[in-house]
Amino acid sequence: MLQDIIVKVALYAIPLLFAVVAHEVAHGWVAEKLGDPTARLMGRLTLNPLVHIDPLGTVILPLMLLLIQSPFLFGWAKPVPVNFANLRGGRRDMALVAVSGPMTNLLLATVSAGIYHFLLSGFERGWIADDGVLSAVAEPLFMMAKISITFNLVLMAFNLIPILPLDGGRILVGVLPDALASKMEPLERYGMLIFLLLIGIPMLRSYLWGYFLNPIMNVFMRLLVG
Repeated sequence: MLQDIIVKVALYAIPLLFAVVAHEVAHGWVAEKLGDPTARLMGRLTLNPLVHIDPLGTVILPLMLLLIQSPFLFGWAKPVPVNFANLRGGRRDMALVAVSGPMTNLLLATVSAGIYHFLLSGFERGWIADDGVLSAVAEPLFMMAKISITFNLVLMAFNLIPILPLDGGRILVGVLPDALASKMEPLERYGMLIFLLLIGIPMLRSYLWGYFLNPIMNVFMRLLVG
C-alpha cells in the first residue's frame, strides 16, 4: 500500500509541478512583453519549482486528493506578481496575461498527447519490448504523459471559470464593456470564497462539473487522446 502511494506520488509530481509552474511563468512572461517587468524583477520568470511552490496548492492539496483517490487532481503555484497598471493596453492586456496561463496548459496537454501516442504506438507495434530496457523508461514516461494530459486540461478548465481572481474572471473583465467590468471587479474580494463553495458543496460541485468542466474536458480529451 505504502509502495503504491510512493509510486503514484512519483508519477504525478513531475507533470503537476511542470504544469503549475509553466502556467505562472506564462503569466509573467506575457506581462513583461506587454509592459510589466514585475515578475522578472522579483525573480519569478524561472522554471525552478522551488521559487513557485505554494505549500497548500502545490503540495498539501494534490497529495490529499491523491490519498483519497479523488476523481480529479487539482493544484496551483504561488501567483506570479503582475502590476496591471504597467500594462500598456489596460484591461485588454490584462485579459491577454490571464489567458496565457490556460493556453500554456493546453499547449502542454497537446505536447503530452504527442508523447503519449508515440509511446502507445511503440507498445502496440512491438518496437518497445515489454521486458526490455527501453520499456523500463518508456512505461513510466507513458503514464506521466497521460497524467500530464489530464492534469493540464483540468488546470485549464478550472482557471477558465469566470470568477475573479481566476483567469476566467480576468478574461471576462478584460472583454466586458467598462460599465459591466467595473461592477464585476469589486466581487474579487469574494472570489476565493465563491470558488471554495463551488468545489466544497456537493450540489454546486456537480453543477460545476456537469455543465462547465466536463464539457470542456470531454472535448479536449477526445481531440488529444481519442
